[in-house]
Amino acid sequence: MDNKKFNRAIEQIPVPKEQVFSAISKGVHKDLKRGRGKKKKVFAGVAAAAALLGITVVSGFVSAPINKVLANTPLIGGIFQEFNDSMGVELANQNAVTELNQSMTKNQVTVKLSSAYFDGNVVSITGFVDEGVEKGNNETGEVSFDVNFEDYEGDNDPWLNGMSTDIKKVENGYNFQWKMNYPYKSFKESSTLPITIHTINGIKGEWNFDIPIQQKESSTLAIDHKQGYLEDEVTILTKEILSAKASSSLIYETVQKYKSDEIRLTKAIDEKGNVYRFGNGTSLEESEQKDGYHTSTRIEMTKLKLPVKSLTFYPQINVADPKVEQLLDKKSFTLKSERLKLGLQVNDIVQKDNKLVVDYQFTGISEGLSKHQLELFENNLQYEFLLVDKEHIDSIDPENPVPPENHSIRMNKVKTIDKKKAHFQSTFDLNGEERIKDFKLENIILQFDFSNLVPAEDLKPFTVELPGSDE
Repeated sequence: MDNKKFNRAIEQIPVPKEQVFSAISKGVHKDLKRGRGKKKKVFAGVAAAAALLGITVVSGFVSAPINKVLANTPLIGGIFQEFNDSMGVELANQNAVTELNQSMTKNQVTVKLSSAYFDGNVVSITGFVDEGVEKGNNETGEVSFDVNFEDYEGDNDPWLNGMSTDIKKVENGYNFQWKMNYPYKSFKESSTLPITIHTINGIKGEWNFDIPIQQKESSTLAIDHKQGYLEDEVTILTKEILSAKASSSLIYETVQKYKSDEIRLTKAIDEKGNVYRFGNGTSLEESEQKDGYHTSTRIEMTKLKLPVKSLTFYPQINVADPKVEQLLDKKSFTLKSERLKLGLQVNDIVQKDNKLVVDYQFTGISEGLSKHQLELFENNLQYEFLLVDKEHIDSIDPENPVPPENHSIRMNKVKTIDKKKAHFQSTFDLNGEERIKDFKLENIILQFDFSNLVPAEDLKPFTVELPGSDE
């Protein structure tokens, strides 16, 4: 990416408010403290997810003898309205939501599951937990579940990838909704989804449930279009659209030279000008082949407005630049980005008392930073440095890069020295919450990631003809 592209792309990023930066900072720090640093691909941003609130869905859980399928019932329709879930409202109107009557009490906490639906890519479960959870560790009004599905344990559970939880306070307890991406390539005609809640607000219990599910058939529209981007060494193969009564899903494959690059589709527009948004995605297959890294994905898509003759897709790429490292046995040095043509000139490193101050500036930026470029830099620079004891640098898993506890420091306070020259200082608290035992400057490696300083880059849109997409 050259200087012009870099400056133009970064200028297009909207500047969040200070509160958003603060919330993000707390969230990132909290995740690091929990030790869940595994990087998971995200196939749609917040804006796309919000746009998908209007998607309706078709298939649902099939009734078991102890359950009954609902038709326009105020109770179930009301709970979906409570959670602003138009998918659920539409499914209730189509008799495709299953009412559940499953309840279990452990350690004086009762959990009741009230409804479930399955739309081909999203599974939703609603329920109620009584006010016994308030005896747990969380603040009043907060409810958190340690839950697994099927026979999985901990973070290895594929159902947890992209799972969201919504909580609403009601009389005598809390209503909740879980939404999960269906994690498998193919659908079974009928099966059950075992659920185990290990703790709620820290209260142990092992609440166990079995939810019956069935996937209805949907029509498949073959595309088989190949689009290459030679400069970025990326190929996108749009394969097929799965279409049902109220929802669509797109299956596509990416082939890329760099494994960690993230390629996503932001939207599609048909020949009539109708805009289709994409939501959460499920990675179906990943492999390394002679021509690069292959990833097959199924992604939520706004329902096609048939008949459609063509779709123009708008892709983006997030470039993953390899991290750079330097042993701090010298006070000045230069680090260079491998792919972004940027550099980091470290001018000075000063250790005083329990503080380490690193003075540096970026090279490869032809123009001074604008106001929102500066805010972006100041925010991201709090996390893009990592100080690590050299004896523990090899213990960091590239696939799950959690900094080694008591042997690393990431958080730092950023000060702008000269925005025109992209000149900053980062101050690390050596005696803070993150610390390195027996800190000696000559034993410390400074690691830096250029990737998150550069926003996603738009790739050239491509148009696909859709054969036989009649009503």
